[in-house]
Amino acid sequence: MSDVIGAAVTALKQRLPAGFDAGTAKFVIPGEGAIMLDATGVRADDAAADVTLTADADTFRGILEGEISATGAFMTGRLSVEGDMGLAMKLGSALG
Repeated sequence: MSDVIGAAVTALKQRLPAGFDAGTAKFVIPGEGAIMLDATGVRADDAAADVTLTADADTFRGILEGEISATGAFMTGRLSVEGDMGLAMKLGSALG
């Protein structure tokens, strides 16, 4: 697991200590790996998901730190979403 993914898993566990019970979501950071979020928690994994969000490491870090909104990143093309858009919106709300 890359350092970027390890740090992201730690940060997401703090933001979503109970996991994400609305479905399965996956964050993909190209060149680094993937992070799964579901009702069992947050972990480094690249399994199938209901929604997949892809962003570079800087954009993902900005979202986690609250410097960039997930919606803003999506609207400007810095974050792509494949799958259940409603679930992506719930995840964005859960992240703040």
